[in-house]
Amino acid sequence: MSVLAVAKSVKISPRKVSQVAALVRGRTVTDALTILSYTNRRGAKAVIDVIKSASANATHNHGYKQEGLFITEITVNHGPSLKRFRPVARGMAHPFQRQTCHIRVKIDGQLRQSVKKETASKPKAAKENK
Repeated sequence: MSVLAVAKSVKISPRKVSQVAALVRGRTVTDALTILSYTNRRGAKAVIDVIKSASANATHNHGYKQEGLFITEITVNHGPSLKRFRPVARGMAHPFQRQTCHIRVKIDGQLRQSVKKETASKPKAAKENK
């Protein structure tokens, strides 16, 4: 079972973030975080945050081991565009759009072996109708 984390409306162009995401696609989580910590791109911080969130979801909510986690899928899609205006000559304004993106990370790994103490309970005797 894979674990999902999504960051929506990140204020970076999807093309810039997808170039960073391509560096870590298919790697383990620890390798990906190491690579991204040394990547000198603005989109690296956003991808690090989503990978850390997915890793925390996997360990705390689903019981996966931290060491065995790897990235199965990482996608970057277009988000809503922010409409803005830039002042130009003669008191006019030209419109432009600031791009946003959605970052989606799927992580998979090995489940932690949960040790459950089985209590020695006596089996209930069936009621006999006499």
